Amino acid sequence: MELRRLGNSGLQVSALSLGAMTFGDAPGFMQGVVSTDEEARRVFDRSIDAGVNLVDTANVYGNGRSEELTGEWVAGKRDRVLIATKCRFPVGVGPGVSPWSSGLSRRHILEACDASLRRLGTDFIDLYQVHMQDEHVHIDETLRALGDLVQSGKVRYIGCSNYTGYRVMESVARAEVLGTQRFESIQLQWSLAERGAEREMIPACRASKLGVLVWSPLAAGLLSGKYTRNTPAPAGSRLEKWHQVLGKQATDRVWATIVLLGTIAKEHDATHAQAALAWLLKKPETSSIIVGARTVAQLDDNLKALDVKLSDEDVAALDKASRPDWGYPYDMIGRTQRW
Repeated sequence: MELRRLGNSGLQVSALSLGAMTFGDAPGFMQGVVSTDEEARRVFDRSIDAGVNLVDTANVYGNGRSEELTGEWVAGKRDRVLIATKCRFPVGVGPGVSPWSSGLSRRHILEACDASLRRLGTDFIDLYQVHMQDEHVHIDETLRALGDLVQSGKVRYIGCSNYTGYRVMESVARAEVLGTQRFESIQLQWSLAERGAEREMIPACRASKLGVLVWSPLAAGLLSGKYTRNTPAPAGSRLEKWHQVLGKQATDRVWATIVLLGTIAKEHDATHAQAALAWLLKKPETSSIIVGARTVAQLDDNLKALDVKLSDEDVAALDKASRPDWGYPYDMIGRTQRW
């Protein structure tokens, strides 16, 4: 398994990491698209045996059940597994949810971290991430709270997820001014079907040396090759449940990209999914791609992406086919140089 440095930190993360969002069935959370506990355990063990060293979860996944299972299964393997989790949103719903049960206030961050540590059954979290920016809390309060968690030993490194480019740069600048822990990574959506991160977030990470953890690299399976235009999603597939994803991302441009993806995959004796992951692995900003396999078979297929070596010409062709309308000022700048 190839290891890559996570941003400017000392962490070495596997090029593919395991997403635990499908671990743990819970009322109201991703109904119909989670794994059974038995199959999820097999996926977990197979990942670690294959050299995956980063498992990414969140306190809201399975309303906390994902963290519990991750902690249970990592027992005895903690020395070779990095645990990444997140806080921001409330765990569960109902009358017990208080006004400070969400957001990035100091109170919520500290309480959420302690709750995650209990569920994970560990003394520390390797990478603690804020799940989305919060306009209602000043970034200084958030960074100081996260910095205190690092100083206390409960957290080793911090990261963010689902941030805009300007908030990433603001966070890096404020951490330097405050002399506190800075974000070492950002987790963002990126794929041949969704390249919006390349407008601002990817350049911001490049400028500030932040690591990039990619989620939804196959666009919820749209890039897997199992879907065809004007045909209903296969029974039991994720996009059968998530109609809105299919409706939003399945544009003329994306269908054309999928056709080209299939051609290139065939040339490399690979699947659509493997070629789509290989395209991301060629991007210099990519630290690790989070794959969320519901079965061992899906995981094994994804792992083979590491053996697919796309040429520069392949990447350029896929870049061109999947290129969105960047808009102003990106198109203007892009005519003469990289923005």
